[in-house]
Amino acid sequence: MSPDVPLLNDYKQDFFLKRLPQTILGGPRLKLGYCAPPYIYVNQIILFLMPWVLGGIGTVLYQLGILEDYYTAALSGGLMLVAALVIQFTSIKAKTKSVTVERILTRDILAEEDEHEFTSCASAETVRFLIPGKKYIANTVFHSVLAGLVCGLGTWYLLPSRITWLYGCTGGTVTLFIFGWITLCIGEYSLIVNTPTETAAFQTQDTYEITPLMRPLYIFFFVSVDLAHRLIKNTPALQHMNQILHILFIFLPFLWAFGTLPPPDALFLWAMEQVLEFGLGGSSMSTHLRLLVMFIISTGTAVTSYFIPSTVGKQAKLLRAGIVRRILLTLVSPFAMIAFLSLDNSLQRLHSVSVSIGFTRAFRMVTCILQVWQNTENALLETAIVSALHLLISSKDLWWNRNLNTGMRLLLVGIIRDRLIQFISKLQFAITVLLASWKEKKQHRTTTTTLCILNVIFFPFVLVIIVFSTLLSSPLLPLFTLPVFLVGFPRPTRSWPGAVGTAACVCEDTIYYDQMVPRLTAALQTAMAGGCLGLLLPGSHYLGRFQDRLIWIMILERGYTYCCINIKGLELQETSCHTAEARTVDEIFEGAFEQEYSKVCSLNEHFGNVLTPCTILPVKLYSDARNVLSGIIDSHENLKSFKGDLIKVLVFILLQYCSKRPSKQNFHKTESKGETSLIVLPPSSCPRSPEDTHSFNSQTFNDWSDDIFDDEPTVQKGKNRLNDLPGTTIHLPGSVDSQKIDNLSTGTISENSLYKAVMLGYPAIDKGKQGSMAYISLTEFSSLHSHLVSLPEEWRSSCVPNSRMKEMSSLFPEEWYQFVLSQLECFHSEMASAALEEISKDKVLKDFYVHTVMTCYFGLLGIDNMVPTPGHILRVYGGVLPWSSALDWLTIKPELFQLALKAFRYTLKLMVDKASLGPTEDFEALNSCLEEYESDWYIGLVSDEKWKEAVLQEKPCLFSLGYDPNMGVYTGRVLTLQEELIQVGKLNTEAVRGQWANLSWELLYATNDDEERYSIQAHPLLLRNLTVQAAEPPLGYPIYSSEPLPVCQC
Repeated sequence: MSPDVPLLNDYKQDFFLKRLPQTILGGPRLKLGYCAPPYIYVNQIILFLMPWVLGGIGTVLYQLGILEDYYTAALSGGLMLVAALVIQFTSIKAKTKSVTVERILTRDILAEEDEHEFTSCASAETVRFLIPGKKYIANTVFHSVLAGLVCGLGTWYLLPSRITWLYGCTGGTVTLFIFGWITLCIGEYSLIVNTPTETAAFQTQDTYEITPLMRPLYIFFFVSVDLAHRLIKNTPALQHMNQILHILFIFLPFLWAFGTLPPPDALFLWAMEQVLEFGLGGSSMSTHLRLLVMFIISTGTAVTSYFIPSTVGKQAKLLRAGIVRRILLTLVSPFAMIAFLSLDNSLQRLHSVSVSIGFTRAFRMVTCILQVWQNTENALLETAIVSALHLLISSKDLWWNRNLNTGMRLLLVGIIRDRLIQFISKLQFAITVLLASWKEKKQHRTTTTTLCILNVIFFPFVLVIIVFSTLLSSPLLPLFTLPVFLVGFPRPTRSWPGAVGTAACVCEDTIYYDQMVPRLTAALQTAMAGGCLGLLLPGSHYLGRFQDRLIWIMILERGYTYCCINIKGLELQETSCHTAEARTVDEIFEGAFEQEYSKVCSLNEHFGNVLTPCTILPVKLYSDARNVLSGIIDSHENLKSFKGDLIKVLVFILLQYCSKRPSKQNFHKTESKGETSLIVLPPSSCPRSPEDTHSFNSQTFNDWSDDIFDDEPTVQKGKNRLNDLPGTTIHLPGSVDSQKIDNLSTGTISENSLYKAVMLGYPAIDKGKQGSMAYISLTEFSSLHSHLVSLPEEWRSSCVPNSRMKEMSSLFPEEWYQFVLSQLECFHSEMASAALEEISKDKVLKDFYVHTVMTCYFGLLGIDNMVPTPGHILRVYGGVLPWSSALDWLTIKPELFQLALKAFRYTLKLMVDKASLGPTEDFEALNSCLEEYESDWYIGLVSDEKWKEAVLQEKPCLFSLGYDPNMGVYTGRVLTLQEELIQVGKLNTEAVRGQWANLSWELLYATNDDEERYSIQAHPLLLRNLTVQAAEPPLGYPIYSSEPLPVCQC
């Protein structure tokens, strides 16, 4: 990676510098991309200061003793409500007006987003620019009412006398009053005038206009504490909190601008998760609906436990476990903890909120509630710590024994345990980012040295940021993944708002992950039960590696003996960044699982990497092998052998197909020797033979005209002959409509009308000028059983000149034909042996096969019977055949076309196998090989739908032919279904959350979607590129994402 890779492109820098002041001030656009009239700025300043003016009226009246404080709040709130309604309805009226104005030209393309046309200070366009308005009428009213409440309560909150009473300092009162009103004005402007783009972006689209509620929501929180203090007097703790929050209130604009405070939807989900996990002993849930339902049920349980008597039941159905670890965790430990908790004297006074919540959490973690036991490992550790402290701290005067009961001790220890784990992970992540910026040459920038020095000098402040992020359980955000750390806003464990598994960048390679996931889930079940993946916590991330595949596994939910996971598949077409990080992953796993160390104590070469190897999982999946076919497909001897093998494979395919056809109703059967079995040759719809005409199909000719005999293919994309087959009828000059003759369907042709069919090779004759028509005589089988393997009637015609057909009939392998007949399943019984002998002597049947096989042969290789070139083989393998009369004959018979194409592909695979494994010794070996192709192989194109079906059906083997234009070589791809080993490692959870938080900020706020941006480049320690790929679309681009998958650990 070049050190000159920009953090933001030049055109995005200007855009970002315009957006940032707007975010800080709550919506006023004081920095535009063009020169706007002065009244635009004056109007915005007036609207910004309007709440302060209206609140100031009430404040002056209160300070003069004219109004009480609550009347002051009501007056200011009422004035703000009226003003808000006037502003909103003015915006609605402006939207209905249209004016003619002069356009202002701008130089920057991105400025088009800000470009507006103004004629006066009160014009419709000016109003639309200043006040965009709301999308919904309900929000127009609701936000206006909310603005009145914010202004009224804010006036009450910032009364000078109240601030002076809290602090007793005039200077502090002035400072808090001025900057406090600036905070209120910012909140009001974003609510009713113009909502800015927030740095704390959680949703990609604000469908229901939730973002305007963000800033007023936090203002209400601060005011609510003051109201509680007014109502509940003589409470020192509440007074101290009120004093602290008044000071923190003036810093709210900076917390909003830095994205530290979450938007309402993220705050709601995060708060429910934290209460459910620590207050009620639950787990993070895999979906928002499950989270809400579990929160309601758990809260109901806590409330119910407030009224239960002082007895404790022990109730659970024991499940068998195969290993000692599972027995200890699922059976012994829970009951041991229940026994410990049952002995606590706090149970005798259950009627207190703290004991109720604490014991609900404890019993929720160890007893059977809602048929699950939660977090047994964590509960065991916390119970052991509380028990040890109980033994060590004997003094009853210490606050630990005096003020806390066992339930609250468990709650406190649980929170400390969780936050301590987060702090260690965040500290490791921060150190990794800092050290990587210094020692990795590819990560060096001109500012690297300065940033590293500043981090060392101000390390205590960096530590405070990490601690603050840990307390909030929010991600530590490295800006542009540089050692510049910010506190991200708290968000749910899943990090993304959408449902899991509903979006992915689907491509051809998605199908391989689709096949693998069920078997991988089963392997993960065994690994989790054995503890191979370590402590399973919601939000944990794991990375799996096999050949060119990278699997991202996330724990969504954790309960008693089960967890819910999401599996993502990353792209297989590796970019340079992807390849660099994948190589690092391979080295880490190789060092852990394959490399042998001679020394007893060896240093970890990958110390500081976010990936820690865990285990190897045996999974049955497709192994992908790609080979270069140089020396095989371009060998003259192999190509000559290919011609003879093609005829044999055609015979095999057609005989197999005809013997297994389910319906024979189109064949005439006889029941006595006196009746004759007549086989009618239907009229052919082929054009005249090449000996009589030179008509051709232009599209096919274009694919073949430039280099028919060249070794290098020039197949054009989108010109696959197979796409035109279903339901297609080709009409060429001189041809006969295959569907109707003299307005009669071929299926109902009478015997007399058979002689009216036009014989192929003769020019078309205008209606009314028809002379005597040539006809094809009727033919009969010599065996009564030939219909068992006879060809469909529509296949028995021929469009190849008789002279050419007789000449090439000598190539037909009669012995092979007889051998394949004898191997058909329908003739394996003793009673069928006589029928087989009769059929093998039926010359008419054999002639039909000769004509059909050789016509298909001409259609595939051309009527000149020349040795095919590698380019020819590649094109025909892909379904693009050279034009000939035989091709048009095949085209109107889609089923036969597919069989001929399958035979061609089988022949190619046979040629490759013979070149690599040796020639087939006899007919028995050749037949076995072809039968194996039929049963265990799919041979075709990767882009075929049948290829995907074969993968999902778990066909044992798949083969495809390709061409690499960069290297100029022909390639073969073989997929083999077998048990392989997937290497799995655990990722630093906080490193993933931090990089995803930066990705969300960078794309949703800074709109930095440059594919070559710095924050997406390869990083061997952070695995930055892979982490970005694994994010939820549209920010990330995994090619596969599963729905939440339950995994039982029993």
